[in-house]
Amino acid sequence: MTNSHHLGHLNVLVSGASVAGPALALNLARRGARVTVVEKAPTLREGGFAVDFRGHVHRRVLTAMGIWDEVHARQTHMGRQSVVDADGHARVDLPSEMMSGDVEIFRGELAKIMYERTKDRVEYVFDDSIATLTETAHGVDVTFERGAPGRFDLVVGADGLHSNTRRLVFGDESRYLRFLDYYVAGFGIPNDLGLNRTGRLYTEPGRAIALGNYDGDPGHAGALLVFRSERLTYDRRDVAAQKRILAERFAGMGWETPNVLKALEQADDLYFDAIAQIHVDRLAKGRVVLLGDAGYGATMGGMGTGAAIVAAYVLAGELALAGGDHRTAFAEYETRIRDFAKGCQKISGNAGPFFAPPTERRIRSRDRMYRLLSSRLLAGFFKRLTEKAATNIELRDYPELPES
Repeated sequence: MTNSHHLGHLNVLVSGASVAGPALALNLARRGARVTVVEKAPTLREGGFAVDFRGHVHRRVLTAMGIWDEVHARQTHMGRQSVVDADGHARVDLPSEMMSGDVEIFRGELAKIMYERTKDRVEYVFDDSIATLTETAHGVDVTFERGAPGRFDLVVGADGLHSNTRRLVFGDESRYLRFLDYYVAGFGIPNDLGLNRTGRLYTEPGRAIALGNYDGDPGHAGALLVFRSERLTYDRRDVAAQKRILAERFAGMGWETPNVLKALEQADDLYFDAIAQIHVDRLAKGRVVLLGDAGYGATMGGMGTGAAIVAAYVLAGELALAGGDHRTAFAEYETRIRDFAKGCQKISGNAGPFFAPPTERRIRSRDRMYRLLSSRLLAGFFKRLTEKAATNIELRDYPELPES
C-alpha cells in the first residue's frame, strides 16, 4: 500500500456499534486511521434478526475485509420456511435461499466478528453518546453525554434509523422518516413447535406472526410480529407500553398466537419499531457523513446490512484514494453509493404487505405468487431478481487492505 493511501493522520469518530460502525472501523483501521466508536448501549448488542448476503458484490467486500470465511462458518443454515393455516398445515413452502440469500448470519454475530478484529486498534466507548457537534476550521469538537470532550477530523453517523448524529447535524427525524403503514416486533420465545432451523408464517388480514428456529437450539425460537396500522404515538423506551400495543393488536388471532402473547409478557429482549424508510437530501455536511441506516435505512427487507457493509467499504476506500481529503471522498462516496442504496431500500417497501397483506384476497394472491416463485422453474428467476439490487454497483479498485 503506497504511503499516500495510508490514513495514519486521520482521527475519526464513529457513532454506532451495530454493523455499519464496526465495518467502517475495520476498513479504516487497516489503513492506519485512528478510530473511536461510541455506542449508547452498555455492551455490544447480541442476537438481533438474521441478516443475509447475496451475490458477488457482497462476497467481494466481505472477502476484501477478510471476514468472508468467518461469516460462512457462523451462518444460520436456515432451512425451508412455510406459510401455514390456522391449524398449522403448510399452504406454501418457501425454499431457504428465497429468505436467507447465499449466506445468513445473526446481526449480533456479524458485529462480534468485526469487533473482535478491531478491538485492539479501535477505541470502543460503550454506554455513551454524542451530545453536541461543533465544526471548526480544524475539525469537529464533540461533547459526550458522559465522557470527556474531544476533537476529531471526521464524524460518521452509523447510528441507525433513529440516528442521533443525523438529528444533531441534519435536523429532526420527522423530516426524513417515511412511515410505511406497518409495525414490526421481535423477541425470543420457547420452542414449543420443536422447530429445527425452520420457520412458520401465519397471516390474517393486516397482521402476521412468524416463528423460527435459526440456531438449532431445541429450547429456543424467535417470534416476529407484523401488523398494519395508522401511525402510533408511544415512548420508544417504554417496553410495557409496547407490549400492551402488541397484546391489543393480536388479541383474538388464531394459530399459536395465545402462546406467543403469553411469552411476550415475560420477554426481556423486545424489539419494536415502525416499518419505515429514511430519505435524506444528502449524506454529508462538512466533516460529518451518514453511513448505513442513518442515511438510507429501512426497518426490514431492504438488505440494509449488505448495503451498510458495501457502503462502509466504499467510504473507507474513497478516503484512502483521496489521501484523507473528506471533501473529495464524501462527494465520491455519495455519488457511488446513492443509487445502490436507494435500490436496496426500494425492496423494503414490500416487507409489510409480504408478511401481512391487508385482505384475505391479497393473502391468497401472495400465497399463489410465492407458490409459483418457489417452484423449480422460477427459483432461478427469483434469485436473479433479489440479487439485482444487491449487485447494482460498480466497485472501484481501492488500495488493498493489509491483512488483519
